[in-house]
Amino acid sequence: MDKPNSPKGHTLRQGRFSEPGRIYLITAVTHERSALFTNLQLGRVLVSTLRNAPATTLCYVIMPDHLHWLMQLEKVSLSSVVQGVKSASAHSINRSLGIHRPVWQAGFHDHALRRDEDVKLVARYVVANPIRAGLVKRVSDYPLWDAMWL
Repeated sequence: MDKPNSPKGHTLRQGRFSEPGRIYLITAVTHERSALFTNLQLGRVLVSTLRNAPATTLCYVIMPDHLHWLMQLEKVSLSSVVQGVKSASAHSINRSLGIHRPVWQAGFHDHALRRDEDVKLVARYVVANPIRAGLVKRVSDYPLWDAMWL
């Protein structure tokens, strides 16, 4: 049995299914919940990595210690896409900081949207995270988000 606050990344993989064309909401957390992305330059590194991912990005918001990413899966498996983004961004972040340390916690959370879910409502929920977290009063004041509908 897991300890109350132990990482549970290994359990996140159980029952994961990749379906090309399906829209997924991904949440990935930084190692030890380090607030890396209060550094705007590091956030921009992650943005660049998301833009080069082999998936269609519908929207994202990069919070100080985690990422929410709404994407449509293409031909590559979900785990491969997310692991590729985490790996490439970690490499670039470490290079820009001149260090070598873990950037991301193991695993990620995914939610496959049902066909009847309103994608734009989910996207609005995603980009409103900085408001709900009390970081800004308007999403336009937060620098690390984007949505394809703009």
